[in-house]
Amino acid sequence: MRGSRTYIRVTPPPPSREKLTIIPSTSCVNIADFTSETNIGNQPWNCINMGIKGIRTALKVDLNKPAREQSGLHNRWHPEVPAVGKIANNEVVKIECLDWTGGQIGNNDSADDLRNVDLTQIHYLSGPFDIETAEPGDVLLVEIQDVQPFEDQPWGYSGVFHKENGGGFLDKIYPETAKAIWDFEGIFCSSRHIPHVRFAGLIHPGILGCAPSAEILAEWNHREGELIAANAVADQIVAQPPNPTNAHGGNAAGDVQSRIAKEGARTIPGRPENGGNCDIKNLSRGSKIYLPVHVPGAKFSVGDLHFSQGDGEVSFCGGIEMSGVITLKSTVIKNGIAKLDMKSPIFHAGPVEPQFGSGRYLTFEGFSVDENGKQHFLDTTVAYRQACLRVIEYLRRYGYSDYQIYILLSCAPVQGHIAGIVDIPNTCTTLSVPMDIFDFDIRPEADVVKKEMANCAFASK
Repeated sequence: MRGSRTYIRVTPPPPSREKLTIIPSTSCVNIADFTSETNIGNQPWNCINMGIKGIRTALKVDLNKPAREQSGLHNRWHPEVPAVGKIANNEVVKIECLDWTGGQIGNNDSADDLRNVDLTQIHYLSGPFDIETAEPGDVLLVEIQDVQPFEDQPWGYSGVFHKENGGGFLDKIYPETAKAIWDFEGIFCSSRHIPHVRFAGLIHPGILGCAPSAEILAEWNHREGELIAANAVADQIVAQPPNPTNAHGGNAAGDVQSRIAKEGARTIPGRPENGGNCDIKNLSRGSKIYLPVHVPGAKFSVGDLHFSQGDGEVSFCGGIEMSGVITLKSTVIKNGIAKLDMKSPIFHAGPVEPQFGSGRYLTFEGFSVDENGKQHFLDTTVAYRQACLRVIEYLRRYGYSDYQIYILLSCAPVQGHIAGIVDIPNTCTTLSVPMDIFDFDIRPEADVVKKEMANCAFASK
């Protein structure tokens, strides 16, 4: 027989509470009463604030006021854009955002607003925010805890810009303006302009970034200016230089606003030094992104919210664009750029994504042979364009118009990949369409039954 054992329970002494302030349950925490070192038990004061007072809204926007009149927004990257507020290290906050155009697009059945959109205004970002303790050389870890549309605006839009005003990935083939409105039902969305489709959104911000330093801004303008100069006779716009038209520097005034307008980098491309407009659909709820810091306070900005998006956002106005509120936690990693040997942002995706299953995608291949039969050398752009065209050709058999499918590829949670990039002369790309977003069977072995598919909204002639 085993001998009996005697157990002794040791109760540790309670944690030191020299800085504890007892607050009645009916009261709210006043942040000013606490320092960042203040702890109740082992919980920092910002956790207390969340639990008793709720999560602070760091910025509110007005859906009924022109974006250019709202001082908490800006549409250029520049180190002198004034901060609109401070966020404590490790604090969780809510930030409200307008849609990327600043409210230029309406919930209607005409694409005239999309055709006439003023792209000199984009993107309207919320911020910038000073993150306490952040200094150049640090890394800002941003955890996306939630993203939601506004309750009184439960809709978004996707579209194709006219070739002469923005265009898109397939604008040489589809040059006209088209639009689809999406209605939100909880986590799901559907559109009267693209019937027989319903899917869960992969909700995310298209833009997260910190302000560039003056030196980095000068480098952006120099290298992008060289690209523009080298392609002066090209039949396409290769980059957007600084443009003072409709430049909005938030609270900036006088000479500062003039410098922002003259020098400020457009928000259109993502850039390695600060992230920015990368339109990564997997930066959804629960994801974390590591951003380099180049100015005191980081001057963090966020915007371009999407209810959903496909890899590539091929129609340019292609995610389901929306206004809404994002909940973020910001944490400063001291000397993070050197520690991580960081040359560009790093992220890892969160656990919340639509679950279709690996066997529930129909995948189309594209190669570096264009639609005219011309062979290109390891051209991934040509290959991905061909994959998109294969999907359009396939789905039009069910009654959809090409523009409906083009928009759908841009906003539904399709997956794009580079399958091979070493087998000369062809790159092979793949585009995988989740079959379960349709209420009919699109498998190759299923019978093709044409349906009444209505159409997306078009611009008036």
